[in-house]
Amino acid sequence: MGTAAVEHRPSRLRADASRNRERIVAAARDALVESGPDTPLDEIARRAGVGNATLYRNFADRRELFRTVTLSVLDQAARRGEASMAEEPDAFTALERFAHESAAARIGAQCTLLCMFDPREDAELNTARERLTGVVATLLDRARTAGQLRDDVGPGDLLVALAQLTRPLPGTGCPSIDHYASRHLQVFLDGLRAPARSTLPGTAATLEGLRRES
Repeated sequence: MGTAAVEHRPSRLRADASRNRERIVAAARDALVESGPDTPLDEIARRAGVGNATLYRNFADRRELFRTVTLSVLDQAARRGEASMAEEPDAFTALERFAHESAAARIGAQCTLLCMFDPREDAELNTARERLTGVVATLLDRARTAGQLRDDVGPGDLLVALAQLTRPLPGTGCPSIDHYASRHLQVFLDGLRAPARSTLPGTAATLEGLRRES
């Protein structure tokens, strides 16, 4: 019994540590949406329900924490897109579902973190970003192949729109931002449908172009 108790305790401690880490990352995501990347780490620890020592035991500094949050945001967004394609038989419905779920998660406010890092110098971040951009490209390709998406838009157009629509308005708390973002996003999505009702200026925003500008 003594040996079993010793073996059980480390396992429980590891599970507790994993839950603490997950709570810290979730609290950091929420704080970033509401207050931006300057949120004090003490506030993130308070939101997570852990002490400062626990936060620093898991993350050496702000940069390490925000890198982990960025990976989490990219992973969750890619999972949303993959689930949409797997579960929605209609290609454009899958695209709409991914867009609205990403907007509800405030992906634009969270992905501002990418500005803090250069994915080209971080293999794990680069892999996560490539996975998400690949999912977005596939969503659009499927809708275009089905004749539901206009020909003159690219994956970058959708990503830029999501980023712009889901960032808090500068200098405002704007508690109704989710309501407006959902409405305006649907207007944008309706504008993506084929046949096109207008000619767009310029050229489609490509993923390669966004990478060059980031």
